[in-house]
Amino acid sequence: MTWILQLHDRIFARISAMLAGWFLPTFARFIFAATLLMYFWKSAATKLGEGFSGLFALDPNGYVQIFPKAMEAVGYDPSQLGFIYKLIAIAGTWAELILPLFIVLGLFTRLAALGMMGFVAVQTLVDVTGHGAKFGGWFNNQSGELIADQRLFWYLLFATLLIKGAGPISLDRFCKTP
Repeated sequence: MTWILQLHDRIFARISAMLAGWFLPTFARFIFAATLLMYFWKSAATKLGEGFSGLFALDPNGYVQIFPKAMEAVGYDPSQLGFIYKLIAIAGTWAELILPLFIVLGLFTRLAALGMMGFVAVQTLVDVTGHGAKFGGWFNNQSGELIADQRLFWYLLFATLLIKGAGPISLDRFCKTP
C-alpha cells in the first residue's frame, strides 16, 4: 500500500510543479471571460443612456435596477433622485464595465478582483432586498436557490485572482519593469 501512496505523491508533485504559478490564475481569468464577462457587460449596457453622454446620464432603467425602491418612491423619475444616487449609479455602471475588462486583460488584476468582490456583494444585497430574489443558503441541498451558491463560485474566482494575481499571460506581468 505504501508504494501506491508514494507513486501517487510523486505523480501529483510533478503535476503541481508543472502548473505552479501560472495555471490557477490563468484558468480563473479564462473561466471569468468565458462565463461572466458578457454577463456583467450586458448588465451594464442596460443601464447606459444614449450615445457617449449615456456614460454620464444613465437610462432610467439603470436607476430602477440599482435603486428599485427609491425609484418606486419617486414615481420612476430619476430626476427626483439626489446627486448621491446618480453618483453611485454611474460609478457602479462604470465598475461593471471596467473591472471585468481589467480582469480579462490581467491589468491591476488584484485590485479589480477586490473591486468585483465588493460589486458582487452590493449586487447581491440589491437583488435580495430590492428585487425580492431569494438568497437561499449553503449546505441546504436546494439547487433552485442559486444566488448564494452561484455567487460563492464567483467569489472563488475573485479570491484566486486576489491571492495569485493574473498569472504570466497578463498585462500586469508585461508591464513590470525588469
